[in-house]
Amino acid sequence: MGVIRHVVCAMSGGVDSSVAALLLRKRGYSVTGVFMKNWDSLDERGVCTTEKDCEDAYRVCQFLDIPFHQVSYVKEYWHEVFSNLLAEYEKGRTPNPDILCNKHIKFNHFHKYALSTLGADAMATGHYARTSQEDEEVFQQSHRAPPTTLFRDRFEIRNPVRLFQGADLLKDQTFFLSQISQDALRQTMFPLSGLTKEFVKKIATEAGFHHILKKKESMGICFIGERNFEKFLLEYLEPKPGNFVSIEDGTVMGTHKGWFTLTLGQRARIGGQRNAWFVVDKDVSTGNVFVAPTTNHPALFRDTMRTDRFHWIAVDPPPDLARTQMMECYFRFIHQMPLTPCTVTLNMDGSVWISLSQPLRALTPGQFAVLYRGGECLGSGKIIQLGPSAYTLQQGREQGTAVAQHKEQQTPEPPS
Repeated sequence: MGVIRHVVCAMSGGVDSSVAALLLRKRGYSVTGVFMKNWDSLDERGVCTTEKDCEDAYRVCQFLDIPFHQVSYVKEYWHEVFSNLLAEYEKGRTPNPDILCNKHIKFNHFHKYALSTLGADAMATGHYARTSQEDEEVFQQSHRAPPTTLFRDRFEIRNPVRLFQGADLLKDQTFFLSQISQDALRQTMFPLSGLTKEFVKKIATEAGFHHILKKKESMGICFIGERNFEKFLLEYLEPKPGNFVSIEDGTVMGTHKGWFTLTLGQRARIGGQRNAWFVVDKDVSTGNVFVAPTTNHPALFRDTMRTDRFHWIAVDPPPDLARTQMMECYFRFIHQMPLTPCTVTLNMDGSVWISLSQPLRALTPGQFAVLYRGGECLGSGKIIQLGPSAYTLQQGREQGTAVAQHKEQQTPEPPS
């Protein structure tokens, strides 16, 4: 890649990106801080948190004596992330806008802006993750002679950059990076890769970043802020009332304003019901949302799913999967959930079937199935189809037993 001298750091106004910029500065890089605006909004108190975040990022850049820029991707975010989110909800799925924002905005538009417009050699973010390039010291400033042979040059260009979990496994954010491109990853630095969150806070304290240490950790969907999610969605999607239906006996339990306001596993707020009911399935064609009476009802547990075309961070599937069409690895579909052993089967169209070692609660279409092996994040694919639930399989077994017993009773005894 050549010698890295100028790095553009994505600045959110939070502690992680601020410490990332500080560390880059200390390592002797020429650093430029850039704040991205992706959404125009006020929360329910009428406060625009984006302006405050931008001001906080600017103060850090002033303190570090580095240039500061703002860039707006409001239009791009609307067309490439938010419109997709609305379309997914209408299909009955539950999307993950944070993964899509990294894929389309931060590691596409922002990446191109950093390298092409600002002339950076690399970009950096405050994610807790690391790449194989950092292990190989590609980003060190010491000059190394370029390869002398064409063959070696070709070999190195084809060698994929790999994405690994950061040192702080509790804070690891490779889940959110699982859809980014190989080109962007090759030109990205993660200064926090070897640090824990606690140590990052310690660095921020010693640096005097007190104005950002007091801020709450950003959680959930960034552009919604402190607002009611159902109310927010109904600002953009027409209400489509339907029934809550018991998965066990088909009884109509109540009504809802639209299947898109509900996701699998959540508690269904049903008027007039004293006991808690939980969403276990949705039928977009009828508008019915199926519910069950307990939080761990077998209708919520499944162990197989299919994704759309899988995005491999190294571009190609792992060699053993390509060779045999099957592979053992680990799975998660929620950030920070424990990794679950699984078997992956590669389909001809590039999609995969994932079979889990144990059923998991509330596997959800629209979410991303993220795969890991040996600390490496292999990539992800959107879940588009679920296998049968434990409740469906249980019903099938009971029906099969009943049919067998009925046949035994109907079979006449042979004459003596």
